[in-house]
Amino acid sequence: MVRLEETTDEYFQKAQAAEDADEWQDDDESDFSDESEDEKTIHEETLLERIYALRDIVPPSTRNSISSTVSTATNYAFAGGSIFGRLAWVITTSALLVGLPFALAVEDEARLTQQEREFQAQQSGASMLGGGSSPYAPQQPGQPQAGGQQAPQGLRPPGF
Repeated sequence: MVRLEETTDEYFQKAQAAEDADEWQDDDESDFSDESEDEKTIHEETLLERIYALRDIVPPSTRNSISSTVSTATNYAFAGGSIFGRLAWVITTSALLVGLPFALAVEDEARLTQQEREFQAQQSGASMLGGGSSPYAPQQPGQPQAGGQQAPQGLRPPGF
């Protein structure tokens, strides 16, 4: 004679133990949830998944048109960005190569002009204090220059 014996899987025993634990819930907890299963799955769905699901609704011709339009716009955007980047590079390097030496030259010229003004102020201050003829004092018109040298005519730039 054949004897049958029933064996249960451990998985089912654990599931039954979990169900028994659920039976002992507090009265404070509600048996009904405010959110249904459908709402939970909607919240878990990402925007990309929703857009991907629209492919079944939108006809293939419209999808191809949208795809080509987006592709064209993307290509134009990348080309424009590339041109803008190159233009910015040219302008920046040109400004550094031309503008920086020019700014330094203007600053040096302003410094020399300021030194000339200070030197002239010192000469006029020395002539006022000394009252006499100093080799650096400005000469009055018609007076001979000290040392018998004749004054040069015209303006002479500094350093010459």
